[in-house]
Amino acid sequence: PYPALTPLPSAPLQDIRNTVGNIPMEWYQDFPHIGYNLEGKKIYKPIRNKDELDMFLEKMENPDYWRTVQDKMTGADIKLTDEQVDLVHRLQKGQFGDVHFNPYEPAVDFFTHEVMIHPVTNRPADKRSFIPSLIEKEKVSKLVHAIKMGWIKPRKPKDDTPTYYDLWAHEDPNSILGRHKMHVPAPKMKLPGHEESYNPPPEYLLSEEEKLAWEQQEPAERKLNFVPQQYQCLRAVPAYSRFIHERFERCLDLYLCPRQRKMRVNVDPEDLIPKLPKPRDLQPFPTTQALVYCGHTSLVRCLSISPSGQWLVSGSDDCTVRFWEVCTARCMKTLPVGGVVKSVAWNPNPTICLVAICVEQSVLLVNPCLGDKLLYGATDQLLESYVAPEEERVQPVQWVTATMEEHSKGVRLVIQHSKAVKQVTWHGKGDYFASVVSDNSNMQVLIHQTSKRWSQNPFRKSKGLVQCVLFHPIRPYFFVATQRYVRVYNLLKQELTKKLMTNCKWVSSMAIHPGGDNIICGSYDSKLAWFDLDLSTRPYQLLRHHKKALRSVAFHKHYPLFASGSDDGTVIVCHGMVYNDLLQNPLLVPVKVLKGHVLTLDLGVLDVLFHPTQPWVFSSGADGTVRLYT
Repeated sequence: PYPALTPLPSAPLQDIRNTVGNIPMEWYQDFPHIGYNLEGKKIYKPIRNKDELDMFLEKMENPDYWRTVQDKMTGADIKLTDEQVDLVHRLQKGQFGDVHFNPYEPAVDFFTHEVMIHPVTNRPADKRSFIPSLIEKEKVSKLVHAIKMGWIKPRKPKDDTPTYYDLWAHEDPNSILGRHKMHVPAPKMKLPGHEESYNPPPEYLLSEEEKLAWEQQEPAERKLNFVPQQYQCLRAVPAYSRFIHERFERCLDLYLCPRQRKMRVNVDPEDLIPKLPKPRDLQPFPTTQALVYCGHTSLVRCLSISPSGQWLVSGSDDCTVRFWEVCTARCMKTLPVGGVVKSVAWNPNPTICLVAICVEQSVLLVNPCLGDKLLYGATDQLLESYVAPEEERVQPVQWVTATMEEHSKGVRLVIQHSKAVKQVTWHGKGDYFASVVSDNSNMQVLIHQTSKRWSQNPFRKSKGLVQCVLFHPIRPYFFVATQRYVRVYNLLKQELTKKLMTNCKWVSSMAIHPGGDNIICGSYDSKLAWFDLDLSTRPYQLLRHHKKALRSVAFHKHYPLFASGSDDGTVIVCHGMVYNDLLQNPLLVPVKVLKGHVLTLDLGVLDVLFHPTQPWVFSSGADGTVRLYT
C-alpha cells in the first residue's frame, strides 16, 4: 500500500577505510602514514615523489589530468565522474546542486486572504499550556533564595551626573603654572606692506608677463599669495575673497603646530674633541726621507732587516733579492732567484745568519754571508751538522739540499711546496718558521723546523682563505688572519683561544706589539684595526687615515710607534703607547705622514718595516725603490 521509496541520486560512497576522525589533515604532513584502519594498522600514504617535471609530463600526457584530484583523507588520486564535474560546474555558476530542483515552481498559497470556514489545523491545545510550569516554579524559588541571601544584588540606578569636570578647580591661583611658565606665544602674522594697499605704488603692480608667470607657479612657490590691485577709492574695494580661507589656515597653524621650548645644553664644541698630546711631545719618530735604495727594476714587494739592524734585504718582481747596507744604501749582493719574490724574512735570532725567501712554489733558506765571518760560518756548520733520521717520515713538503751552483750563491736549503708560497715568517727563537700557501684546502699553513728539517700541517680543516700568519713574540700563540677574522691558536694546548672580528672586508696584513697584548690589522678597504687582546674580540679603535688600500703594517720593537703603508703612496707613522697599568687604555695618535713614493700601476707602498733599534722606518714601493725615513 505504501509508495515505493525513490532512491537518492547516486552519491559516491565515501572511503571509510581511514578512521582518524574529524581533524585537520595537516597534522599528518610530516608522517609517512595518514590515519589508521579499523584494525588499528597505519594506512601509509601512496608514494608521491613526483617532482615538477613529472607533474608537467603528466599534465601533458594524461587526458584526465584536469579532472584528477587528491583525496586529503587517504592521499590517493581520484578521477571525478561526469556527474561530479557537472556538479562542480553548476556550483561555480551559482546554481543549485540538484539537477532536478526547480527554483521557479508556482507557490502554493496556504494561508489565503479569503477567510475559510474550517481552520487549517484543528489540533486541541496542550494540557501544559494551561497548567503552571513546575520547572519555572523551581527557577523562581532559586532566584528568591539568592536575593534573600544577598548573592544577587539589585541593579544600581544610573548616575546622570556629567563625567567632565573643571580641570583647574583645585589649583592655587597665585602659583605660576608649568604651562604658563613654558608658554611660547604664537608667532605674529606678517603685517601688510605696500603691495596690499588698495592703491599701491605703480612698481608693486604686476605686468602681464609677471601675472602669467604668477599663475603658472605652484601656490607654495609664489612670493605673494595674491595679485596686487589698484582701486580709485576705498568705496570701490570689493570684499576680500580669500578672507575665510586665510583665517581658517591661521587657526590651523595655531593649533596644529605645537610650540615647545627646548632647553639647549650649552656645550663648547672644543670640549668634545679628545685632548691629544702634541706630536712634538711624542718624539722621536721618523720625519724626513734620508736614503733611497735604488737598483730594483720592478716593484719591491717585501723587506726584512737583520736583528743587528746593519743589513736590509728586499725582494722584487724583477726576480732578484738584494742585500743592502742600511747606513750607506749600498747594494752588497744581488741574488737572482728565477721567479717573483713574494716574501722575505730574516731570522730574528742574532746568533744565526739566515734569510727565508718565498719564490713561486719553494722557500729558499739563504746564508747571505754578510757581517761577522764567525757568525755566518757558525750558521753553515749548524746546517751541515744535520743527521737524517733512519726511517723516512711522510711530510707535506720536500727538504732539498742546494746544488753546488746554488750553494755558491748562498742558497743552503730549498723547501719545495705543492702550490705557490705567498708568505714566510719566523718564530722569535729562530728555529721554527711558518709558510702560507695560495690554496683553499687545509694545507694553507705549514710550520717547519730548520734544525730537524721537519714540516707539519697544524690544521685539520680550512677556515677560509689565509692572508697572513704570525708567531706571538713571547707566548706559544699563533695568529692566523683570514679575510675577515683573526684566529689565535694556543700551540701547546692545540686549541683555538680567540677569534677576533676585524670589522673589515678583506684583511691584508697584521703586526703584533712586542708586549704581545695588542695587534694591528691593515685591510684593503683602507682601515686599520687596533685590537687589545685583553679587552675585547672587536677592535679597540678603527683608524681610517689612508685614502686607499693598506698593504702593510708594522710595530717598532722598542719605541711606541707603529706604521702603515698604503696604495695612496704614503706611510703614516702613529704613536701607540701601551701602558703597564691595565686600567688605562692605549693612546693612539697619528704623528706623521711620510711621502716620497711615486704611484705606479695604481700601487703605492707595498711594505713597511721599522729598524730594530733606531726610530727609523723603511718602505718599499711599486716604483722599484726602497726608502729610509729617519
